Amino acid sequence: MAIQISDNMRGAAFMSISMAAFVFNDTTMKLVSEHLNMFQAIFLRGVFTTGLLLAVVIYKKAIVYNIPKTDRWTLGCRLIGEVGGTVCYLTALFHMPIANATAILQALPLAVTLAGAIFLREAVGWRRYLAISVGFAGVLMIVRPGSDGFNEFSVWAIIAVAFVVLRDLSTRRLSYAIPSLFVALLTSIAITIVGGILSFTTDWKPVSNDAFMLLCIAAGFVIFGYLFSVMAMRVGEISFSSPFRYTILIWAIILGIVVFGDIPDHWTILGSFIIVISGVYTFYRERYVGQLARKA
Repeated sequence: MAIQISDNMRGAAFMSISMAAFVFNDTTMKLVSEHLNMFQAIFLRGVFTTGLLLAVVIYKKAIVYNIPKTDRWTLGCRLIGEVGGTVCYLTALFHMPIANATAILQALPLAVTLAGAIFLREAVGWRRYLAISVGFAGVLMIVRPGSDGFNEFSVWAIIAVAFVVLRDLSTRRLSYAIPSLFVALLTSIAITIVGGILSFTTDWKPVSNDAFMLLCIAAGFVIFGYLFSVMAMRVGEISFSSPFRYTILIWAIILGIVVFGDIPDHWTILGSFIIVISGVYTFYRERYVGQLARKA
């Protein structure tokens, strides 16, 4: 007898798989940092990723030759957010434990909710504002500015969150006339170009066989993560599957210990827990408020 799986459970599974793929990509890129400089790694990974995405876009016939004028400025802002977020996050990732960098980035849903209320005038009640404040307190526990264990590269991770907020808010305003795959292709091209330009500001290192294989693997994980994240958004209720994005923290902690020998301290664990609880509650309140609005 076949087991029936609900759309919500499938969406949750897809979200969990996509998060695992993204953190495996981060782990691979951190390993690449032992062989290549950051901008060189971004450029070469971008070449592989763009090639794979271009093949998928052509196969799906998702190329847009005439972008609507109303979307051009929004798309430009999204590309700035994506490129800035990538550069800042990888700068942090290359110089700090993967679990810490990943945990800070998980403040993103809280930051997006706050930015949506400020810039898009979305309705946010006092409960979600309180959850956002508590979540940001969790980030401060991880960063711990002024302490002996403070890593200045944590600031780069926080700046990355700001850039990704710009990306996500811009994505919300894009019309459905532009396929998601085409947006991903443009993003990959932009990151590759910026990485290529900035790579000339540092000395290029010889690309060893190990580095080449790691870059290919990283590109594969990026594509894999993207495809499953799209599938997660199209199956079941987004409000149900979204909290499963926090499974990335489990993978980040495990891979940090196994691959790099980085054991998170109690402040990082506590801060991560607070961020997760605050984020899940925010998702719950958004779902609850949405249900009330539909009943009204």
